[in-house]
Amino acid sequence: MRPGLSLRRTWWRVLDYASVLRWQAAGITSRVDPDDLRAPAQPVGPPVVLVPGVYESWHFLLPLATLLHEHGVAVHVLPELGDNRRPVAAGAAVLGRYVREHDLRDVVVVAHSKGGLIGKLAMVRDDPEDRIASMIAINTPFAGSAYARWFVAPAVRAFIPNDATIVALSAERAVNERITSVHSRWDPHIPAGSFLDGAQDVVLDTPGHFRPLADPRLHALLLERIVGA
Repeated sequence: MRPGLSLRRTWWRVLDYASVLRWQAAGITSRVDPDDLRAPAQPVGPPVVLVPGVYESWHFLLPLATLLHEHGVAVHVLPELGDNRRPVAAGAAVLGRYVREHDLRDVVVVAHSKGGLIGKLAMVRDDPEDRIASMIAINTPFAGSAYARWFVAPAVRAFIPNDATIVALSAERAVNERITSVHSRWDPHIPAGSFLDGAQDVVLDTPGHFRPLADPRLHALLLERIVGA
C-alpha cells in the first residue's frame, strides 16, 4: 500500500470512530420516547423500522430516526434487540414479530451493518405476508467480513464469510431486488464491500463504516425513497 494512502486510511479510521462517539453520545443523552417517533403530527409515506448494527442499540440510529420523523415518517425502533449481540436469526424473529404485532404494512426497513442481515433474513423467513416492502441497508456485510476471524466474541465471529447464516443468506436472492445496498467507497470493517447481487447498489464518497450514516447523500436518498422529497 502506498504511504500516502495508508496515512489517509489511518485518518479515515480516526474520523470513523470519532463519529461513533458522537452518535452514541447523541443517543445516550436523548430523551426521545419511541412512542413519539411512531406518531408524527402529519404522517407521510410508509412506516419505517430501524435496525441497528452489532453492539448498537436503537439509540445509535436516533439521528436517522429524528430526520425521518421531522419529515412526517412514522419511525419504529426495536428496543428488544438490546445492543444487538444475539444471532442474526434471533434478530430477524424480533423484526418479523414486531411488524405483525403492530400490523405494519408496506414497511421500509432502514438498517446499518448487521441490521441489513437481520432485515434480509426477516424478509426471507419471518415475513410470510410480505409486510416488509423494501430495505435500505447501509454498510452491511452481505458476504461477511474476513476480519471477523480475528475476534473471539461470537457476536463478531458471526460475520466470518463461511458462517452458515452468511452462506445461506447469500444463496437467497429472491428478495435482493427489493433491497438497496448503500455503502462507502472504503469500509475498514468490510474489506470485500457490501455489494449484493440483484440489489440496487449505491456507493457513497464518505469513507468508513459509521461516517456514511451522516452522509448528506444518504439522507437525501432516504427522504426521496420514503417521503418523496
